[in-house]
Amino acid sequence: MDMNQYLSMFIDESNDHLQSLNENMLQLEANPEDLGIVQVIFRSAHTLKGMAATMGFEDLASLTHKMENVLDMVRNEKLKMQDYIFDTMFKSLDALETMVQDITGGGEGKADVSSIVASLQAIESGEWTGGSAPVAKVDKQTNSSISNAVELDEFQYSVLDQSIAEGHRVFYVDVLVSEHSQLKGVRAYMVFDMLERSGEVVKAYPSVQDIEQEKFERSFSLYYITTKEAHELEKGIMSISEIESAKLIQLDQETLQQMTNQAAAAVAVEAAPAPAPVVGSDSPVLDSKPQEEGKAASTKAATPKQAAAPSRTIRVDIERLDVLMNLFSELLIDRSRLEQLASETGNNDLSDTVAHLSRVSTDLQNIVLKLRMVPVDTVFNRFPRMIRDLAKTLDKKIDLVITGAETELDRTVIDEIGDPLVHLLRNAVDHGVESISERVAAGKPEMGTVNLRAFHSGNHVFIEIEDDGKGIYREKLLQTAIKRGVVTEEQGAKMSDDEVNQLLFAPGFSTADKISDISGRGVGLDVVKSKITSLGGNVTITSTPGKGTNFSVQLPLTLSIIAAMLVRLGSEKYAVPLSSIVETAIVQREQVRNIHGNKMITFRESLIPYLSLSEVFGVPDFNDADEKETEIVVIRKGERLAAVAVEEFIGQSEIVLKSMGTYLPAIEGISGATILGDGQVALILDPNAFIK
Repeated sequence: MDMNQYLSMFIDESNDHLQSLNENMLQLEANPEDLGIVQVIFRSAHTLKGMAATMGFEDLASLTHKMENVLDMVRNEKLKMQDYIFDTMFKSLDALETMVQDITGGGEGKADVSSIVASLQAIESGEWTGGSAPVAKVDKQTNSSISNAVELDEFQYSVLDQSIAEGHRVFYVDVLVSEHSQLKGVRAYMVFDMLERSGEVVKAYPSVQDIEQEKFERSFSLYYITTKEAHELEKGIMSISEIESAKLIQLDQETLQQMTNQAAAAVAVEAAPAPAPVVGSDSPVLDSKPQEEGKAASTKAATPKQAAAPSRTIRVDIERLDVLMNLFSELLIDRSRLEQLASETGNNDLSDTVAHLSRVSTDLQNIVLKLRMVPVDTVFNRFPRMIRDLAKTLDKKIDLVITGAETELDRTVIDEIGDPLVHLLRNAVDHGVESISERVAAGKPEMGTVNLRAFHSGNHVFIEIEDDGKGIYREKLLQTAIKRGVVTEEQGAKMSDDEVNQLLFAPGFSTADKISDISGRGVGLDVVKSKITSLGGNVTITSTPGKGTNFSVQLPLTLSIIAAMLVRLGSEKYAVPLSSIVETAIVQREQVRNIHGNKMITFRESLIPYLSLSEVFGVPDFNDADEKETEIVVIRKGERLAAVAVEEFIGQSEIVLKSMGTYLPAIEGISGATILGDGQVALILDPNAFIK
């Protein structure tokens, strides 16, 4: 079977299960006695193990199986969760994540996990030092329940007996397939296929033909000759998806005789055999009672799941959505052209048809945009685990409070925003929140709080990271900036508190590995700022010394289709994003003042800069200096305003944002271009650059 076609599905589902495991493990750490959470974790681990085994990623399946053994002991109340176990399980999850990332990059999912496996084995055997634990003996087994009678003829018995005499290992193997399996025959075939690669199956019950035709309940048994160890075989069998249990009994000549006699007696009375004692075992692999308890628990946990509604979602490759968006963009351009032609011809039937087309395409546009919208939860859900590990490393107590995780953003923005948020959160925990002793001395609770919030506001999404730490002290920050040559003393004296805070984002401010003589912020924040700006967003800082700091990130809802105001300058057309427009107005020429060499106008009882778009772009066929009155667009970035002079307004329109391509370098003041209904190209203004 060619598994490559299932690889992308395996990667997606593995990442989902790993995320679920991380989240539920964090919940379990907060409520160690909640066995319901253990059941959920166990099921996720079991599913991941089966998927990995089916795909042939044995290392991944093997490690997950070891985790499953520990979880099985916990859910059967043979083991209680402790800090050491949690740390080991989290290390296991990190290793699994590394393996999946390797597979995503085209690798085979290999990793050196020997130390983690040793720790898991130590937990399983009751040793808590983290060292290597002795492997449970599985050569012989007492009180083992054998589900099927397997009678040997003289030839088969002599083959097994001679194999034992020659030093080979002979096993009696009893395999139980999951009751939920839809393909029992396939699972059994996979077990036989795996075993026959390293040995020989002498006898099976039911017969191989019956097993292939699924003429058996759930279990089958066999005698097997090999040179492999029992634990290797058990690992191989259990790595196959939908195998519930595998019992292996290594036979010597005495126990082979006992097994054969018991099987013959069982067949004679046409009854299931009683449990057969096997000589010499001091550590049974499987105990029937815990297995039954586990089965009962599993059934109980599965009940609500069966009653739940089936999933109504499908996975779609993001590239397909990109193609759909590009095709719709072309449709939008043609729609604009049709609307223009309909108005020019004056044909009522054509106008009605175009109006209907416009309504339908608007609905289609909304659906296409919603298809690309993804909850920010897909980014936020990896942060609790990160904060937990960071707090443990720094010996701090941190409570991460997430609100608004259901807020949706365009997939393009989601893919890019993760790293900046990681950086801001690490700064909040590492440099914002004080140590436990510092917090106690300041009269604060030992537990520091970091709030991660997301919410909609107009055409934007705001993401805030707020801590209740030490805050930013203006003088300390300013002195560090002056020392590093970011600003001069004269410049610093004139700066407002907000402007001083923004110095954290200055490239020269983050040259040191760590800043200790201020509130500790600024390490690499210039990278955060540039990434957010490239997404058409903005980040602001507010802080109260001694109380905490708030980083507020403003992002556009989508980067594909935006509402804009079209304006004309001579023969050229430009688009101004509506999200940046405060209002439009007309000003008289005498209202424009010249203050210290800068043109300013009065707006809402305050002076704001006045920019002539024709002068900025050197438009040859229009000069607003000749006009007695001029149309202006008042634009905003944060709290700052500016007035941009244009010749006339064409009207509002929804436009498709197109990049300028690789041939044109980044042009200041232009964020992209769009194609209008008449085929003309209109440049899209970047209001942020104008205010800057």
